[in-house]
Amino acid sequence: MISFRNLALRRGSRTLLSQMDLTIQSGWALGVIGRNGCGKSTLFAALKGELEPEVGDLDMPSKIRLASVAQETPALPDPAIEYVLGGDVEVAAALKMEADAYDAEDYEAVARANMRIEEVNGYDARARAGRLMHGLGFSPETHEQPVASFSGGWRVRLNLARALMAPSDLLLLDEPTNHLDLDAVLWLEEWLRRYPGTLLIISHDREFLDGVISHTLHLHEGKAKLYTGDYTAFERQRAEHLRQQQIAHVREQAERAHLQSFIDRFKAKASKAKQAQSRMKRLEKMAGTEAVRAERSFSFTFPTPDRLPTSMLQLDHIDAGYGDHVVLRDIAFGLEAGDRIGLLGPNGAGKSTMVKSLVGELEPMVGERTFHKDMKIGYFAQHTVESLHEGWSAFDHLQEKAPNAGAQVLRDYLGTWNFPADRVFEPVDKFSGGERARLALALIAWDKPNLLLLDEPTNHLDLDMREALADALAEFDGALVLVSHDRHLLGMVCDEFWRVADGKAEAFDGDLDDYAKWLRTRGTTRKTAAVASAPQNAPVQEAAKEKRKLSADEREKEKPLRARVKKIETLIATMDKELTDIEGKLADPTVYGGSTADLMKLGQRQAEVRGEKEALELEWLGILEQIEV
Repeated sequence: MISFRNLALRRGSRTLLSQMDLTIQSGWALGVIGRNGCGKSTLFAALKGELEPEVGDLDMPSKIRLASVAQETPALPDPAIEYVLGGDVEVAAALKMEADAYDAEDYEAVARANMRIEEVNGYDARARAGRLMHGLGFSPETHEQPVASFSGGWRVRLNLARALMAPSDLLLLDEPTNHLDLDAVLWLEEWLRRYPGTLLIISHDREFLDGVISHTLHLHEGKAKLYTGDYTAFERQRAEHLRQQQIAHVREQAERAHLQSFIDRFKAKASKAKQAQSRMKRLEKMAGTEAVRAERSFSFTFPTPDRLPTSMLQLDHIDAGYGDHVVLRDIAFGLEAGDRIGLLGPNGAGKSTMVKSLVGELEPMVGERTFHKDMKIGYFAQHTVESLHEGWSAFDHLQEKAPNAGAQVLRDYLGTWNFPADRVFEPVDKFSGGERARLALALIAWDKPNLLLLDEPTNHLDLDMREALADALAEFDGALVLVSHDRHLLGMVCDEFWRVADGKAEAFDGDLDDYAKWLRTRGTTRKTAAVASAPQNAPVQEAAKEKRKLSADEREKEKPLRARVKKIETLIATMDKELTDIEGKLADPTVYGGSTADLMKLGQRQAEVRGEKEALELEWLGILEQIEV
């Protein structure tokens, strides 16, 4: 249990949070949300002991095991899997003790080390590290590569795997889905659902939050308010809370006006003086319910294209790649006006290669790329934000693109992208990642493209900006190809999906839910690859299974296991329905109409069902590791 009592947190000269009074119960999965700069990372710093409260107390168990993702990854020569394994400090120390004992030929020390390894469950640690790495997208052949050989985004994944490897009672994750592809996000979501400790997540991915969290902590205007339920439940509860607050404010203002009118009329009359005095005291004691201040929601639009050709772009059976290395083969892909396509698949499989082939950055190795003469592409790449000129302002960037446009026209346009007044003249060096991404999108929109090719545009964007982007893309009249790990954005703006993997780009028959189910059916394969680099004494049953066909006797033995898998899947589906029903009732108690006791019983039942479901999911995974499905 973690308690905040009248807590205030300051960064520099600015107090970010004050009068924070709440308790986080053990086992909660808590989403920490709020606009950029509201104090989310500051709260994490306080929990990690890196920042002392300005006022108040933060109470945590003295022996709590805390894990979080490191911000930096040193350029180490160590193999990646050893770096991840080092997240479990006790296991790493025991394994080092064993290695040192062998080097010293001290076999009594070897025996002691072996006992210690067994105590800390260290014999399967390398396999566990391998499974974490594979789940986060590392292929088996990369596990032994030195940490220094990985790019920045992949080092972030290594840090995440290292944090998940650490035994912990409290896990702090700050934007864990950044730098992940959708496959890895879905895997992480499943992993976190089974995490037994207390989980705090900062994220701007609403679908991810809905899939993981049980409670929501909203930071707004220096205050922290706790809500029961996921992000969608928070939105409903907050909307109702603001509605009730405004109703109370209107009623109070009417009563104030009525009391003041009586006081003004009768305070000078001797016969009414006592009543007027009584009403004055009542007026002074009124709490003063604050009026709801409408939060200005940010919105923008992509301008209507000047021309919108019917047939825009065609890849005619092309091979795409770099140098002599072919990444994708025989791509047959066409874009018509109004097409809205999402590209799915793991990082490194070729999604960016596909987009670059569409843009024309990559010439086809085989085949032909044809396009309409009136096609105008707006291209947002993963490196677009980094390509902004340091020292330049937003105004400088737009003026370079439109040197003949008037200064006021440029300023007005940037104002619609939330760069008001003198903000347009500030150097981008001072901008946050979200502000840089917003500027990059503004520069793309200025050209009035009729085809948008967007490769991970949501990295660094907060929830408000993501909603604004989803709305703008939904209204965009041209064609769209989108690569993103944000399922809410993909689901809002894409009508069809293509899967890019295994050297191919093919239409995927289904939506994002179907894709998630399809990935789950491949769970055994993903686990097999994850343990491929494990030592010989680790359990690698799946690898052996792939090399032989099951005999009739063995298939017969597996029948009960397969029947149990189907039974578990049916039970989990039933539990999901019950949880959805319970969460709906807890999210809106006024509609449910239950008493406080009823709500408490519902909360207890919710916890029971979650626990039963988690146990079944673990059993399900265990069976899948024994059989092929």
